[in-house]
Amino acid sequence: MTSLSRGRAAAIGLIAAGSALAAGHLVAGFGDPRTSPPVAVGGAFIDLVPPGVKEFAVALFGTADKIALLTGMGVVIAALAVTAGLLSRHRVLPGALIIGAFGLVGIAAALSRPEGAALPAVVSLIVGVGVFTGLHRLGGRPATTEFERRRFLATSGLVVVGAGLAGIAGTAKQSSTATSQQQVAARLPKLPAPAIPPGADFVADGTPPFVTPNRDFYRIDTALVVPRLRAEDWRLRLHGMVERELDLSFADLLARRLESRTITLACVSNEVGGNLISTAHFVGVPVRDLLLEAGVRPGAQQLITTSTDGYSAGTPVDLLLEPDRGALLAFEMNGEPLPAQHGFPVRMVVPGLYGYVSATKWLVDAEVTTFDRQAYWQQRGWSRFGPIKTQSRIDRPQRGAQVPAGQVTVAGIAWAQHTGIDAVHVRVDGGPWQPAELATEAGRDTWRMWRARLDLPPGEHVVQCRATDRTGTPQTETRRGVVPDGATGLHEITFRCG
Repeated sequence: MTSLSRGRAAAIGLIAAGSALAAGHLVAGFGDPRTSPPVAVGGAFIDLVPPGVKEFAVALFGTADKIALLTGMGVVIAALAVTAGLLSRHRVLPGALIIGAFGLVGIAAALSRPEGAALPAVVSLIVGVGVFTGLHRLGGRPATTEFERRRFLATSGLVVVGAGLAGIAGTAKQSSTATSQQQVAARLPKLPAPAIPPGADFVADGTPPFVTPNRDFYRIDTALVVPRLRAEDWRLRLHGMVERELDLSFADLLARRLESRTITLACVSNEVGGNLISTAHFVGVPVRDLLLEAGVRPGAQQLITTSTDGYSAGTPVDLLLEPDRGALLAFEMNGEPLPAQHGFPVRMVVPGLYGYVSATKWLVDAEVTTFDRQAYWQQRGWSRFGPIKTQSRIDRPQRGAQVPAGQVTVAGIAWAQHTGIDAVHVRVDGGPWQPAELATEAGRDTWRMWRARLDLPPGEHVVQCRATDRTGTPQTETRRGVVPDGATGLHEITFRCG
């Protein structure tokens, strides 16, 4: 056998790795898309990394954190594949061992996930090693004739095309929620959204619109692949420390008393001045109604809600039982079924709490229990309780902007969900605090827009903002990171007038 050229050896490694991933993806498409090998490995990585790594990724990539992780995984896989090929220029064994080892990693990752299905990873391992060995044997033959060279190229090409078709087929098999969403849309009750009063935003001055379109609503969760659930198959079990267990279908939810609420949600990973905050109209069943129907037993402390992908959040039961809290099992968002990426068919929404302790998407289980049980993020060192902190943000001017000197409009948002915003002040270049004008309040569970007209001379200026909630308590000025229960500090921007 002759030695493979570096180019041919690297190509064999890449083709083998791509074929392995495509085969596993195809098999996963016939079952659970979360068992696709790269998704299983990525999910296991998310579960195992320290909270600081996760926060760094969110701070660096924002809502594109999952794309960044998958891209990084792709680069690593490609590098390993090329290494496997180059180490096997003379013998097939080194590269086959590397491809096989990577397959074993996929199997271990799959078994560590809540789905616990390793078949796609096993298929990936077999296909990867098989393709690598076959192409290596074919490519290592002495290419003394044009026929031998063409046979290797043709075989490689067929493998690449087959892998591509397998990947496409696997992806096609994984898109099954669209039809269910269309059917749900026809069945949704016509519950009007709460009226937004005139003057609730200052869009013309640079604030976001009061209600965030679904396509722009922030998304932060642990799911690399959006779970695939159909409303007609969905069920929720409410159990644990209750007098009567409830087993609910989607039709059961639609038949119950419903509420329509406008709620601002915020992520605990939102840095000071960050954009992980949005507002939407939600329709759903009051959680309090379900808990009262089930009958919460004495000593119960929290409701653990679990997603179909194994993620869990723990919400204090006493808070959920508050008559005016307004927590919902929501199935409608801004007049349409929940988008798949935001929890279709049902998610939890709790005003006044960060999402990591309340906003479980793709909800399938709810257990009333004590604080002895830890939910997903508590197991990773985050606080048990997550009340949203009073915060404010400057949206205009943008950091580093150049604006005309004289009358300058500074505008932004403030929030203190379930308490309400009473005032916002701004400060220029460390001077005295000046009151800002507040937009019309739409409710204490939503953000509130503000603006201030400032007379600024030419030059560079630093502007800060500070919100005060309905109790008269101003937001904390001490700067602190998001771990373990949300960031604090004042948002400031620097811009130039000229």
